[in-house]
Amino acid sequence: MPTIVVEVMPKPEVLDPQGKAIDARLPELGFREFSSVRQGKRFELTVDGEATAEVLDRAKQLAAQLLANPSTEYIAKVEVAK
Repeated sequence: MPTIVVEVMPKPEVLDPQGKAIDARLPELGFREFSSVRQGKRFELTVDGEATAEVLDRAKQLAAQLLANPSTEYIAKVEVAK
């Protein structure tokens, strides 16, 4: 069965306390090549049948209506998992 992956991220203007907490630890742990972290959410939708273009469109609708809060988040990606 195919899987559709939906990634949701906080909008750039929205504070991301979890990302900031991770970001603060990067230098302490020796990861100086990274300048910032934003934490998002990943959802995996299992498809009954084939992952057609229509099913992908339905997944985008689902993401917009249920998985992302449009006032604070945006849908970064909706794709069939490889």
